[in-house]
Amino acid sequence: MALIVTLNNIKPQVGENCYLAETATLIGNVTLGDGCSIWFNAVLRGDVHYIKLGDNVNIQDNAVVHCTYKKSATNIGNNVSVAHGAIIHGCTIHDNVLIGMNAVILDDAVIESNSIIAAGSVVTKGTVVKSGSVFAGTPAKKIKDLSPELLKDDIERIANNYSMYASWYK
Repeated sequence: MALIVTLNNIKPQVGENCYLAETATLIGNVTLGDGCSIWFNAVLRGDVHYIKLGDNVNIQDNAVVHCTYKKSATNIGNNVSVAHGAIIHGCTIHDNVLIGMNAVILDDAVIESNSIIAAGSVVTKGTVVKSGSVFAGTPAKKIKDLSPELLKDDIERIANNYSMYASWYK
């Protein structure tokens, strides 16, 4: 059973048909939409501000989602994949986004819809990733436009696969 912690009288809210791995942790002001999956050792810590996920979001193993005290909440849209070991901190991620393994998204960054942040990238504070972009590097910069193939083969495929994987565990 996942660790679900009520903090300051605020209990995490979990939508319908979500999967929470046994070692996933949700603390405080965290809201999950429907069909989300939170994987092994992922931590969503809504202790200093709120965290809100849309529908069909997967937060993969060892990822951390956090905020900045009374300043920067974390908002994640629909059909978003946050890969293994990523850090999402006080930022906004719109719909249909792939955040690669070990990527870091810092405070007040905005990742617009239909975008990819490559593995190992660091999106610095306040950066705006325009819709349809692929960003990579440290600090992350635009390296190309998102092709229809990448949208289908990476963003959509991974989000859909994680829904399928979650069904194996339920």
